[in-house]
Amino acid sequence: MPQQTGTYCESCMMPFAKDPGTRESDRYCSLCFKDGKLQYVGNDLKEFQKIVYENMVKNGSNKLFAKFATFMIRFAPRWKK
Repeated sequence: MPQQTGTYCESCMMPFAKDPGTRESDRYCSLCFKDGKLQYVGNDLKEFQKIVYENMVKNGSNKLFAKFATFMIRFAPRWKK
């Protein structure tokens, strides 16, 4: 397992404790980073937030919580300008 430098994904802000898979990176969750690369390669924050929101709702998350969680993505290190 990678050495943990933080407690959440630097791309989507998911807490590592809630990561459903096996992480390959000490910076990103198993959903954002697979096969040695980031899964979303673009740099459009709003598009990324929409993708995350839709997947959270599809996977059973409460819509209000999903809205809040995707709002918080803007504060992730990957998206800071």
